[in-house]
This record gives sequence, structure tokens and C-alpha cells, in this order.
Amino acid sequence: MAVVFLTITPIGTATPSVSRYVAGVQRILRESGLTHQLTAMGTIIEGDLDAILAVVRRMHEAPFQAGAVRVSTLLKIDDRRDKEHTIAGKMRSVEEKLR
Repeated sequence: MAVVFLTITPIGTATPSVSRYVAGVQRILRESGLTHQLTAMGTIIEGDLDAILAVVRRMHEAPFQAGAVRVSTLLKIDDRRDKEHTIAGKMRSVEEKLR
């Protein structure tokens, strides 16, 4: 299972605010059924890597469809295959070490 960090930034819009674009890509992600977590600086997604990449492609296109003339997408993939790998598990591992 992969855990992916993603930011999609529209460039060339009429305003510096990007929240309407973020809402648009989040709708696509919600409809996908993939486990995800929205953060203040990006989105974390977990699941099958092929499924994630297919959804990321649709998410990348969404700001163009909403009027952006340029889109910058940053994707960081953590793909671990020796044991179960989840957002919650990664967080729990760090929290345990903080005790």
C-alpha cells in the first residue's frame, strides 16, 4: 500500500486564493473512495498506487477545467511493501516514539 502526499497549485488565476480549486480537487478525491486526509498544505492519500495515480491525474486536470491556465502538481510517494503501510500507522509510530 502506498501513502502519497500531494499538492496541486493553480497558477495564472485572477486571485491569490486557491481554496475553490482545492475544493474542486477534494470533490474528485472524495468520490474516489480512497482514504485521505486534507491538511493546511496538501493532501495525504493511502491505497493502491495505480488507483491513486489515476485519481491524481483527474485531480491535476480539475483546475484547468475551472479556468487556471497553469497547474503545478507536487507528488511524493511512500510505497512500502514489507508490511501494512497507512497514514494512521505512520502517525502512531511517531507518537509512540514521543512518549
